[in-house]
Amino acid sequence: MDAIEAIRQRRSVRDFEPVEVEREVIEDMVDCARLAATARNDQPWEFVVVTEATMRRQLAAKTDYGKFIAKAPACIVVFCRDTKYYLEDGSAAVENILLAATAHGLGSCWVAGDKKPYAEDIRKELKVPEGYKLVALVPVGRSRDSSPRAVKRPLKEVLHWESWNA
Repeated sequence: MDAIEAIRQRRSVRDFEPVEVEREVIEDMVDCARLAATARNDQPWEFVVVTEATMRRQLAAKTDYGKFIAKAPACIVVFCRDTKYYLEDGSAAVENILLAATAHGLGSCWVAGDKKPYAEDIRKELKVPEGYKLVALVPVGRSRDSSPRAVKRPLKEVLHWESWNA
């Protein structure tokens, strides 16, 4: 699948088949994440892959809108060193994970981490050193959900040439 097709097919998946995701596929998704754009080439990201069911349930229980993490076969948890542009850099890495998952025929979903009240608890739970910020949790797996992609605003509604009112 080429990049444009992956972008057009990507959607948020919250229901997963109970089928393991191959280690090589997860490593490829994280490899794509580490190649993301990064301010000043800081590369502040670190990735914790959680496949153990008990830990996934514990992570899910801490979140407000990520309870489905418990049912995903894997969750890639994205942290960044607390640099000036950690959120932008980490978000670019997360988007690469989402697109790589789609290209591999997997479902995924961005579960917020930054600024959430559970961010510090998850950092401690995963034994991540101080000085790192939780950017997102990304559950991945084979989609059990066949619902259509969410409706997106049309291009003509969001595109402005030269200025807002042009």
